[in-house]
Amino acid sequence: MAPSLHPLIDNGLTAGAANFSGGKLHCKCSNKPVEVTLTSDVVHNHACGCSKCYKPEGSLFSVVGVIPRDKLCVTANRDKLKIVDESAVIQRHACKDCGVHLYGRIETEHPFKGLDFVHVELSRDKGWQPVQFAAFVSSIIEQGFDPSKIDEVRGAFQAKGLQTYDVLSPPLMDLIAVFTAKKAGKL
Repeated sequence: MAPSLHPLIDNGLTAGAANFSGGKLHCKCSNKPVEVTLTSDVVHNHACGCSKCYKPEGSLFSVVGVIPRDKLCVTANRDKLKIVDESAVIQRHACKDCGVHLYGRIETEHPFKGLDFVHVELSRDKGWQPVQFAAFVSSIIEQGFDPSKIDEVRGAFQAKGLQTYDVLSPPLMDLIAVFTAKKAGKL
């Protein structure tokens, strides 16, 4: 039996809508949920195996996309948000009550500064960019996943048509390399 990767993957990838204009994300609270409004679609939507990202109960991976910072606005119950780990590069803003991560923001000099990290499964709106690839796959081993079953995980992603990486996808790694080279005066 294939492992539970994430509901957006396990239940079949859904095509995004052309010219999708965004929607709202909500935490899991039934009373006064935090609401975040996104005014565009996400890009680089991917499964992430790192130990820091919000994962639905029973899932091995999160699904996270990025959106320009100016396309994200907390529109309800901002007072319920707290930063999970202030020492982390990505400042993950989570609901104090239910623990759901609504968005992650980079405040330090970094190649992805200006992009916010979000989880589109927190939206009831349809049309978001589907999952594009899987990143940091081997990181689930560091969290206690049986290493003898990692090929099953990679196979489950590949059966869905998703490429797996133990870092980010090549285009994102290229962006990091360009940022680093420019900072060092090499480009």
